[in-house]
Amino acid sequence: MGRGHSPNILEGMTAMSTSPFEIPNDLRDFAERSVEQTRKAFEGFFAVAQRSAGAMGDAAGAAGQGGVKTFAAHVLSYTEQNVNAAFDLANKLVKAKDPQEALALQSDYLKTQIAALQTQAKEITAALQKSITPSAH
Repeated sequence: MGRGHSPNILEGMTAMSTSPFEIPNDLRDFAERSVEQTRKAFEGFFAVAQRSAGAMGDAAGAAGQGGVKTFAAHVLSYTEQNVNAAFDLANKLVKAKDPQEALALQSDYLKTQIAALQTQAKEITAALQKSITPSAH
C-alpha cells in the first residue's frame, strides 16, 4: 500500500516545487500590516528606552561619569538602526515576487548589516574606552 502512494506524493512534491511563487494578496496584506504594527510598537519602546537612558545618563553625569551617557546613547542608537534595518528587510520580503528576489534581498541585507556592525563595533569600542578613561581636566 505504501508503495502505491509514493509516486503520487513525489509527483505532488514535484508539482509544488515547479509552481510559481504565489502568496495570496490577503496574506501579503496581513503580513505588511503586522510588520508595520510591530515597527510602531518598537518605536514606542525605543522612545521609552531613550528617555530612561537619558535619565540614567544624567544621573551618571552628575556622578562624574558622563562617558556612560555617551556610551549608552551609542548602544541605543545602534540598536534602533539595526532593528529598523530588519523591519525594512521584512517589508521588502513581504513584497518579494519570487524566492530569488527574497534571497537577493536577504543577501544584500546581510552584507549591509555586516558592514554596519563592524563600524558600530569600532565606534562602541572607542566610546567605551573613552567612558572608562579618566579625562584630563
